[in-house]
Amino acid sequence: MVSARLLKVAAASALALSAPAFAVDEGFAARAQALIDKAYPDTGPGAAVIVTEGGKVVFAGGSGKADIAAGTDITPETVFRLGSITKQFAAAALLQLVAEGKLSLDDKVSQFVPGYPEPGASATVRQLLNHTSGIQSYTGIPGWMVEAKTNRPYTTAELIAEFRDQPAAFQPGEKWDYNNSGYVLVGAVIEAVADKPWHEVVRERLASPLGLATIRYGGEESRTPGFAVGYTGGEGAKFTPAQKIHMSVPHAAGALIGTVGDLARWTQALHAGKVVPAPLYAEMIAPTALPDGKSEPYGYGIGQGDVRGVKAIGHGGGIFGFSTDSIYLPEKDLFVAVFTNADSGIASAGLTMNRLAAEAIGKPYPVFTETPFEAATLEPALGLYRIDGGDTTRSFFLREGQLYTQRSGASESRVYHAGDNRFFYGPDSLNWFELVREPSGTYAMMMHQNGADKAERAVRTGPVPAAATASFAVPRDVLDTYAGNYTSAFAPIVVAVRDDAVLTLKLGGQPPVPLRATGEREFAAVGVDARVVFEQADGKVSGLVIHQGGGQLPATRDAPPTD
Repeated sequence: MVSARLLKVAAASALALSAPAFAVDEGFAARAQALIDKAYPDTGPGAAVIVTEGGKVVFAGGSGKADIAAGTDITPETVFRLGSITKQFAAAALLQLVAEGKLSLDDKVSQFVPGYPEPGASATVRQLLNHTSGIQSYTGIPGWMVEAKTNRPYTTAELIAEFRDQPAAFQPGEKWDYNNSGYVLVGAVIEAVADKPWHEVVRERLASPLGLATIRYGGEESRTPGFAVGYTGGEGAKFTPAQKIHMSVPHAAGALIGTVGDLARWTQALHAGKVVPAPLYAEMIAPTALPDGKSEPYGYGIGQGDVRGVKAIGHGGGIFGFSTDSIYLPEKDLFVAVFTNADSGIASAGLTMNRLAAEAIGKPYPVFTETPFEAATLEPALGLYRIDGGDTTRSFFLREGQLYTQRSGASESRVYHAGDNRFFYGPDSLNWFELVREPSGTYAMMMHQNGADKAERAVRTGPVPAAATASFAVPRDVLDTYAGNYTSAFAPIVVAVRDDAVLTLKLGGQPPVPLRATGEREFAAVGVDARVVFEQADGKVSGLVIHQGGGQLPATRDAPPTD
C-alpha cells in the first residue's frame, strides 16, 4: 500500500543551496520526451514528469493514458496519489509546530495518544519521524492489506487500534525500519496539538500559503478534476483497476494527492528555507544515527542518496494504482518528479526519474543492447563470486540457455549479454557488470549497482551449486492438480497454469509470480527469493508452504465449490 523507494546510497548531510554549476542544454526537453514516450506506450497507463532547474521548469510532459477506457491522455496537470511522498508534508507541518514551541521532538507518544502500550508509548516524536520507533507497521501485519480492510473509512483512533497491540519489532531507537504506523502516529500528534485533522493542518499551513492548489487529502479524489485512474498490471500487458483503498487508511503516511508541478513548487519552497526553520530543516534532511555507530540515509520524511555521484535527497511512494518518485540535487538546484498511474506492469517511476536526472546533469546512464553469446566461451567465467569485504556471494550461472545472477539471500535475476564482457539486467534496471581477469587469472565481477560509477568487486571462488542451475519437467496434468485457491494467514493465494504450461502463484493483490519446477512438488519463485512446496494428503493436493527469508507461510487448499 504505502511504501518508499528510498535513495539507498551514500548519506548526505544538510546541504545549502548554491548557484547551479551547469545549465540544462537546449536539447534536453526533446530527449526527455523521447525517453518517457519509449517507457510508457500511449495505449496503457503512463507517467507525468517535471524537471526544474533553479525553480524554473525545463521540461514538463506526459505519456500514456490517465483513463484507458475514456482515452484520456496524461499531462503535467494530471492529478495522482502521492503515496509516501506525503510523509515529508506531514513531517514539515509537525516541525512547524515544534518551531512554535507547541511540542518537542523528544516528547513521547504517550503524551499525545493516552493509553498507548509500552514500549511504543515511550517512543519519541523524533523516532516516529525517522522510523526508529520499533512500532509494528500496520501495512506489514499478515492478512491486513486486503480490500475488506483497505476499502473502508477509519478514524485516527480506529486505525491506531489496528496496530497498537501488535508486538514491537524492537525497542524505540534501537534500529531503523521503515514504518507506516509511525506516520499514522505523526498525524495523531499533529491532530492532538492542532485540534483538527492532520490534512487540514497541511492544507492551512503548507498547501494554501504556497499556492499548491492540487496538494490535498485524497478523500477528495472524486471531486478532483483531472484525477488519474489507478491500475494494476497483469499477464499479457493487461491492466485492471487497482485494489480499492479509502484514503483514511494511508493517513499521514500516504494520503495526499497532487500534480508534479505542485510538488516541484513545494520542493523549491522547502529547500529554499521557506517552510521549516534552518536548524529543523537540517535535521529533516540529515541521516539518522544509530546506536551501533552506523547511520541510515533517511531523515524526517526524506531520504538521501546520489545520482551519478551527485548528492541527492528525495522520496518516493507506492500505493494501490500509483507509483511516484522525486529527487532534488541541491548542488545543481535540480528537481525531477515522475508520477505513474499503475502499481505494476510498467516502467518504475524511480528508474525513469534517475535516467532523467542523469541526462539533465550531462551524465546519462549507459544503455545496453543484447547481443548473442557462446555458452562454451562464457563457461569458465560462470561460478560463485565472493563480494569484497564480507561473506556475501553472487552466483553467475546459465540455465536453459539463459543467464542469471543471484546474490545470497536475494532472488535470482535474468542477465543479458551486451558484448565486451559486459552484462545488464534489461531495460527496467540500471544495474550492470563487467567481467575482468585478475593478474592471477581468476575472474572478477565488477558490479555497478544502480548504474554507479564505482563498481562493487567480487572474485570467483568456484562453481555454482548444482541446485541453482537445475530444472525439472513436471507434466501438464500434474501442474493442473496444483491449480486452485488457497487460504493463508497473510492473504488469499491463487495458483494457476498459464497456456505455456508455467505454474504461477498470486498472493493477495500482488501480480502473479511464475514458478520454476525444481522437483515434482517443489518450485522456485522466479524473480523472488522464495520456494513453494505443495503438500498432499490422501493422494490429493491439500495445501502449500511458501519458504522465504528463513520463514514459512503455510496455506490450505480451499474446497472446490459444489453445485
